[in-house]
Amino acid sequence: QVQLVESGGGLVQPGGSLRLSCAASMSIFSLYAMGWYRQTPGKQRELVATFTSGSTTDYADSVKGRFTLSRDNAKNTVYLQMNSLKPEDTAVYYCRCVHIIQGEYWGQGTQVTVSS
Repeated sequence: QVQLVESGGGLVQPGGSLRLSCAASMSIFSLYAMGWYRQTPGKQRELVATFTSGSTTDYADSVKGRFTLSRDNAKNTVYLQMNSLKPEDTAVYYCRCVHIIQGEYWGQGTQVTVSS
């Protein structure tokens, strides 16, 4: 069983920045993939950015150049630095990981609101 704890969401003005954190309950070396998805009411959950097999990164076109993934292996944590935030980025952001053996896990989500 993998537990994911998200933090860093909140209210920010357009053009501002936030950094989301996702801490896993085990070494991220055991996680085949780890990253972030988001969802707004009436829409399907969509990829934001993720580390995949071989530490390859995958970003949604809408966030390229603004959002950046990073990780701290010692803290079992993945980060999403979000810059130049737009109102369209408003959503609940979910951490997702795929354990090599145990499969897919999701965090409970953290709200990001971009508004003046």
